[in-house]
Amino acid sequence: MKLLVTGGAGYIGSVTSRLLLDAGHEVTVLDNLSTGFREAVAPDATFVQADIADAGSVLTPQAGFDAVVHFAGLIAAGESMSKPELYWDHNLVRSLALLDAIRAAGVPRVVFSSTAAVYGNPTELPITEAAVKAPTSTYGATKLAFDLALTSETFAHRLAAVSLRYFNVAGALIRPDGTAIGERHDPETHLIPIALQVAAGKREKLQLFGDDYPTDDGTCVRDYIHVEDLARAHLLALDAATPGEHKIYNLGNGNGFSNRQVAEVAREVTGAELPVEIAPRRDGDPASLVASSQRARDELGWTPEKNTLTDMIGDAWAFYRSHVA
Repeated sequence: MKLLVTGGAGYIGSVTSRLLLDAGHEVTVLDNLSTGFREAVAPDATFVQADIADAGSVLTPQAGFDAVVHFAGLIAAGESMSKPELYWDHNLVRSLALLDAIRAAGVPRVVFSSTAAVYGNPTELPITEAAVKAPTSTYGATKLAFDLALTSETFAHRLAAVSLRYFNVAGALIRPDGTAIGERHDPETHLIPIALQVAAGKREKLQLFGDDYPTDDGTCVRDYIHVEDLARAHLLALDAATPGEHKIYNLGNGNGFSNRQVAEVAREVTGAELPVEIAPRRDGDPASLVASSQRARDELGWTPEKNTLTDMIGDAWAFYRSHVA
């Protein structure tokens, strides 16, 4: 297929672009580089530095794109609560402009990078796609809003759409030639990269927010998925996209890991002492978030292969030492 990958200079988009190229697809990456990195763009991809609001300049009827894989957007839930206008603009308004361009160009398929944040604080675990959607952040609300727009588009215009709702993504893609593609955010808000910063001496300590949750060790439990497993799901989603249908899949490991477990495995992988400080709970943090990915397993044939914290933190540490530290 001829594919447009929005946000292909970011963490997940750059890894997925590599796997798409490996599979023989033709890839054009569109990214404004506001949070992505030019060097992360796959060398064999065509790169266009532009905003998704201007995607119509690339997605012309004559260009012949077979699908759009849409990653571009803002992702920090905390920031979305203090700057909601940015998130509604980037994640919804500009994404709707992208959808207009898709419709005008007659592109038949879309795979959308959605999020488990649409579920908010779940009432049942593991979380299935049928769970109540009640986002507790503006970030989650903007992603849900675009999901709803995709549903309308499939009904009205026979678009083939798939939304993949991610849980916590970790790890890096380590290529046979030693090339590594991984996670770099500034500022960093994710637990595993912050733990690696502590291990590398870039931070003094690792803060864990709350140790009095109703979990086995008192700290929050989250479902982690290796970025390579996540990227593979996008290839399967492209094949599964069906005209007039909006398919939605949760993608997670199916197993929860506590914050203390993450810290302990990070110590084992890095060999660092990794001092930990227990900080007060953060407002809105659920005790446990664990996915049911049964639908993805049944319908896409997707199974996570790198499903241990050692796999994820080990690959992330290899990337961090070669590209960040």
